Amino acid sequence: MVSKTDDIPASVPNCNPVDIVDEAGDGAQDINETSKLRLKDSCGCEHSADTAMVNGDGAHEHTEEADSKQDGNSETDGGEESNEQEVIVIQDTGFTVKIQAPGTEEMVQEIHQVLMDREDTCHRTCFHCSLDGNVLDNFAELKSIEGLQEGSLLKGWKVREPYTVREARIHVRHIRDLLKMDCNSLSFLSIFTDGDLGDSGKRKKKGNELEQIDCTPPEHILPGSKDRPLVPLQPQNKEWKPMQCLKVLTMSGWNPPPGNRKMHGDLMYLCMVTVEERHVSVTASTRGFYLNQSTTYTFNPKPANPSFLSHSLVELLSQISPAFKKNFTALQKTRVQKHPFERIATPFQVYSWDGSAKTPYTSRLGYEEHIPGQTRDWNEELQTTRELPRKNLPERLLRERAIFKVLSIVTLQQLPLEAPWQSLIGNVMAINPWRGNAHADGLSGNNIFFSLGFDVRDHYRELGGDAAAHAAPTNDLNGVRAYGAVDVEGLYTLGTVVVDYRGYRVTAQSIIPGILEREQEQSVIYGSIDFGKTVVSHSKYLELLEKTSRPLKVQRHNVLNEKNESVELCSSVECKGIIGNDGRHYILDLLRTFPPDLNFLPVDGEELSPESQRQGFPRQHRHRLACLRQELIEAFVEHRYLLFMKMAALQLMQQKANKDAKADIPAITETADPSESNADTTQTQTTASDSSSATEVSTESNTSSQAATASEENSLRPATNGLLEPAATLNGECKSPLEGKELLESIPGLAQAKELAGTLVAEDGSCIDPKSREVVLNACKAVGSISNTSFDIRFNPDIFSPGVRFPDDSKDEIQKQKQLLKDAAAFLVSCQIPSLVKDCLDHSALPMDGATLTEALRQRGINIRYLGTVLEFVDKTPAKAQLEHFYRIGISELITRCAKHIFKTYLQGVELSALSAAVSHFLNCLLSSFPDAVAHLPPDELVSRRKSRKRRNRVPGSGDNTAWASLTPSELWKNIASEAKSYYHFTIQCESVDQVVEKYGFQKTTLLREISVKTGIQILLKEYNFDSRHKPAFTEEDILNIFPVVKHVNPKASDAFHFFQSGQAKVQQGFLKEGCELINEALNLFNNVYGAMHVEICACLRLLARLNYIMGDHPEALSNQQKAVLMSERVLGIEHPNTIQEYMHLALYCFANGQLSTALRLLYRARYLMLMVSGEDHPEMALLDSNIGLVLHGVMEYDLSLRFLEKALAINTKYHGPRSLKVALSHHLVARVYESKAEFRSALQHEKEGYTIYKNQMGEAHEKTKESSEFLKYLTQQAVALQRTMNEIYKNGSNASITPLKFTAPSMASVLEQLNIINGIIFIPLSQKDLENLKAEVQRRQQLQELGKSEEPTEERPLELEDRIPID
Repeated sequence: MVSKTDDIPASVPNCNPVDIVDEAGDGAQDINETSKLRLKDSCGCEHSADTAMVNGDGAHEHTEEADSKQDGNSETDGGEESNEQEVIVIQDTGFTVKIQAPGTEEMVQEIHQVLMDREDTCHRTCFHCSLDGNVLDNFAELKSIEGLQEGSLLKGWKVREPYTVREARIHVRHIRDLLKMDCNSLSFLSIFTDGDLGDSGKRKKKGNELEQIDCTPPEHILPGSKDRPLVPLQPQNKEWKPMQCLKVLTMSGWNPPPGNRKMHGDLMYLCMVTVEERHVSVTASTRGFYLNQSTTYTFNPKPANPSFLSHSLVELLSQISPAFKKNFTALQKTRVQKHPFERIATPFQVYSWDGSAKTPYTSRLGYEEHIPGQTRDWNEELQTTRELPRKNLPERLLRERAIFKVLSIVTLQQLPLEAPWQSLIGNVMAINPWRGNAHADGLSGNNIFFSLGFDVRDHYRELGGDAAAHAAPTNDLNGVRAYGAVDVEGLYTLGTVVVDYRGYRVTAQSIIPGILEREQEQSVIYGSIDFGKTVVSHSKYLELLEKTSRPLKVQRHNVLNEKNESVELCSSVECKGIIGNDGRHYILDLLRTFPPDLNFLPVDGEELSPESQRQGFPRQHRHRLACLRQELIEAFVEHRYLLFMKMAALQLMQQKANKDAKADIPAITETADPSESNADTTQTQTTASDSSSATEVSTESNTSSQAATASEENSLRPATNGLLEPAATLNGECKSPLEGKELLESIPGLAQAKELAGTLVAEDGSCIDPKSREVVLNACKAVGSISNTSFDIRFNPDIFSPGVRFPDDSKDEIQKQKQLLKDAAAFLVSCQIPSLVKDCLDHSALPMDGATLTEALRQRGINIRYLGTVLEFVDKTPAKAQLEHFYRIGISELITRCAKHIFKTYLQGVELSALSAAVSHFLNCLLSSFPDAVAHLPPDELVSRRKSRKRRNRVPGSGDNTAWASLTPSELWKNIASEAKSYYHFTIQCESVDQVVEKYGFQKTTLLREISVKTGIQILLKEYNFDSRHKPAFTEEDILNIFPVVKHVNPKASDAFHFFQSGQAKVQQGFLKEGCELINEALNLFNNVYGAMHVEICACLRLLARLNYIMGDHPEALSNQQKAVLMSERVLGIEHPNTIQEYMHLALYCFANGQLSTALRLLYRARYLMLMVSGEDHPEMALLDSNIGLVLHGVMEYDLSLRFLEKALAINTKYHGPRSLKVALSHHLVARVYESKAEFRSALQHEKEGYTIYKNQMGEAHEKTKESSEFLKYLTQQAVALQRTMNEIYKNGSNASITPLKFTAPSMASVLEQLNIINGIIFIPLSQKDLENLKAEVQRRQQLQELGKSEEPTEERPLELEDRIPID
């Protein structure tokens, strides 16, 4: 399907959102440029033009009809037929630009964006389009323009658009950006592929492949090397030569223009020095840019002779500097030749923790620059996009795209780049400065409200003071995320971002209209402003929040207000409802959306369950805002649902057996005993980290179907028999939407239970049978359901909240809720933590660094404060040796988090002028072996001795601003140990960094990376000597920057997400082609919503590449995987664990395409990154080394190959156990290399080990055992033949007659087969009979699928694909 995309430059291969071809003309510099827009029919296949086909191109080949011409010189036939509308820009200066716009939903602004990205027109910024003399609004959609039809003439008056000061500044900044395009992207793939990966994935042949390959890796990449250099993280292209176009471009000292010059149209003055050392002064005027007669010492603004008046600076400079003209053209050619994904703007900024002193150019989307007016009303923009219609797919796409755009601009560009540090340093005016403390009420700027994470008004005094005030913003953000995902119409949340910067936590929120004009007490009409002392409610809010209560598992409950009256709420008391001046119903302060975590909330008179007590809970925490995560609530409810189904199954089947004398008795014994079910279900539940929502046997089918539309991630879909089936979500590890259902299917007796449970509830909701009603009642009571007629578990978030009182008549209910909370806390400790450790043992979870470990914990609903508990659990596990990597990463994460806590308070006492000195001193104390780290204070006159009134009470020692300098390494490590004990309840035996490194096997570079990423520090990329005992590792010159660490809500593309799930399900069922089509469709929809760069698009491309590879289309696999690597580098970071995985996949596809040297370089890069991130001792390293060893074997580098394969064997043996099949395969690979080297004795030894494992694990009859046995025989024969030959030589000397030995060089096909096996891709050879059986099976499944489709409603066909996938 063909449609629009957003912000993709003209030359994206296979994307074709805009296709540009130009014809060189005579270069005359005329002023008029006109353009013509012809609308044609959208694509001719049977679908609407509202869905997109952007990066994927498997479904509709005709989108490919014109590849992007990147050199800009190709001729095109003007009369060429096209299925899409065309925009033709004809410019009198002599070139024609043809734009194919695939949908009329494009905005005029996007034509601007395309032209500003073109090589020929990139230097133009100040122009507009007009139709029949009317100037078009930049933000108008093409379809909304009156009178625009086929054959309409669209004029682009480029040069006659007069400049303003703002437009002139934008133009100068844009030219500057164009001049430094050499360092605009932190993506290094092209250096390793050496340009060999063409856009089509085809190889440029360069003679004999094997002759060219230099296989020797750098010394630091070889197995066993202890050297961890930092510089190769950002490698430089050796062939690239910097091109200087201009020496100086700066603002002149003669600014601003005097009044008489303003009357002549002068806007500002610029100074320039060309490469030829010509010093010129330029006037920016309303008409353009021209040379004036000013010099450094004299001001003469009159035009020079000649003045070279030009509308663009590039045109002016091209006339006065031949070197500029030559180099600028070459620079733009280089820019256009880069892969588009290297230069498309990412929707948000990714900061690198290491950089060069020359800061990389940071790309921002161009929209912000073209908004007229000074400040934008972010709240109005955000809420208006949420109100857009969402009845069908095109409407939902448009709505999600609009929401994403607004959030990405405000959240990820405006805030990190400007506001928080302005508010901290005090540049933004305080709203109520007369109240004593400027930070008490927060600050406002750019229509955003900022508040600091300090308890300045004793608001959180009972909850933990500053610690609670620091935790509340993240809890609030989680609440905003949860309510945003449910997305109830009519209920509004604020745009919320939490920024950590220089030791301060700033919350930035959009402002409710009118809230600043009145006191909070007058505004709040629902909830409480004083933690439950006074409480109010409102019928409209109750109605809206009731719709969120089922998906969020929040119980409707009553609390007492100050007059002892009962007030009904459907959220926590802290949740406030305010109706803004715009009439919208807002909710804010969602910090207690989820129930409290009793393991960290000691309550007098309350005893936790034995499971929690055995682990030493409850423990005292720093604040009383510790909540359970949403993922845990989901997993707990899923767990209880499985229990409920088992109990109902057992009782129902017993009843049926009693009724029916002929009933089959063994059927009952097959179901599990309820007392055992707890243990069983935990085993099955654990893999679904993102467990699906509770399924209900419900009499309230109407309300449940309303809830279905309200929630994406917790959706409940009613089935025809009245039973609601769970819809699993794809989030992290769950491989398919079927997984949740398979969990249910795997429970003994559950199939019968479902049939019987279906008979419980009639369609009108009336129970058929009182005995059946009793079954449900008993099961509901047993699992703690709030309803007696259906499975419905919800939590009261106000239980154990200080200051909240409940009416006497709800005592029983409150008691039940307290028990439910204790059960949930026990579930976390007794089920979720063991399940995480089990997943790590069987390698279904493989964290590689702190971020992936945190993600693995959070997916299972385990908060980071449990990290110490998790590590203790691992420590006591019998198989601790196989979890060494997990334990090491966990300890590293714990230490760096403790260091971050200390760094936070440390930085608050540092004055801005001493910041780099303070940060370098802290890093020296943390990482350097130098025992006497001394801080370098700035010269006295620079250090302000003013006492900082704002922060005087905040930080001990902030009075003189130099207390930070007294920190010593031993003191810091002592603080880290005590922080670990008090916060994580974990004991670290350490007094210095060297002790820690030795005890836990850390690398200092890994610790440096972890602490830098967590705190936002950017250091200079160079080699640091951490182990020197004579001088510190860091100086203040090494600290380049401190970036904000931003937490925000990621808006979801729900329809694309469903297509992606369905595609994965199809692939798992074996329908590769259908799966591929669905994932292509998902890719288009993701592109529609997110633009070209996003982490979810990256996942789509990776899966598409794998499918292409399995289906035999190797060049296409290479092309898609190349995009995935580039995107991963840009949106996740160059050394993110996902990027490492992407490099490995790309290397495999390169090998399959015959690009051996490229495959090796990619694998070496992946190994280097892996060494940086987690060191050599990690299970994933075994896979990487096996890949490298196999490729080296393929190019006959046997000695090198052995080094890697033997390392892989050692790691596999350590982490999988010596009897594992992975170890058997490793032995076989090593034996093959020894065989190639003719060292048959060693080969025999390894193959025997492999054979023994296969025989013991799989039996003698298994194919693998037989293969190994055959290979053993062959090796024995070869060994005997070799020995005979040697004996012959010893006996007869030079007269010996020697039969030549067979030395077999490995064939590429056999190496590729082994590569596929170790990477989890197994091609099974099928006989003719197998093929016929397979065809019959596919036809049967397709018939089932057709039946499933025909039973569903027929409207909205595009989205029904994923609603019901038949399960065999």
